[in-house]
Amino acid sequence: MKDTRAAIRYAKAILDSAVDKKATDAVEKDMRSVVHTISDSNELKDMLASPVLRGETKKNALSAIFRNSHAITEGLLKLLVDNKRVGMLNEVALKYIILNEKLKRQDVAYVTTAVPLTTALEKKILAQVTKITGDKVAIESKIDENIIGGFVLRVGDLQFDASIANTLSNLKREFTNSL
Repeated sequence: MKDTRAAIRYAKAILDSAVDKKATDAVEKDMRSVVHTISDSNELKDMLASPVLRGETKKNALSAIFRNSHAITEGLLKLLVDNKRVGMLNEVALKYIILNEKLKRQDVAYVTTAVPLTTALEKKILAQVTKITGDKVAIESKIDENIIGGFVLRVGDLQFDASIANTLSNLKREFTNSL
């Protein structure tokens, strides 16, 4: 919880700076790149979480990985390393994306499925989420075979888990509690 509040504060500060410099879209593009890069690389996650590596080493690595980023993004990376908060980089990037989408009155619906979404199904989900939120919505889909089937939908801080894995987990919990 404490890290989430700090991540929101960093994200708000970066968003304010990006709004002042009219670079919100460029910084959002960078933040999406950060999220995708971190989620795709276990080595990067380990490096960011490592208490053994010096801050200067982390700063150099991040500068090399995200070398074509906007100056605001580079400043964030350096600031997080200097404040020994680089472990929350992914969370800050996610919070920035959410805040910027709210600023644009456009939410992002993150849909996790076991198989790729068809175009027709994506349109149905988009229509329902737009109807519920009242804002423009963009869909970002992710495939996770661990959910077995169904889907997990997350819009902002709201999450709806209709996955088979979640249903099985709930059944297991009910059986265990009834014994």
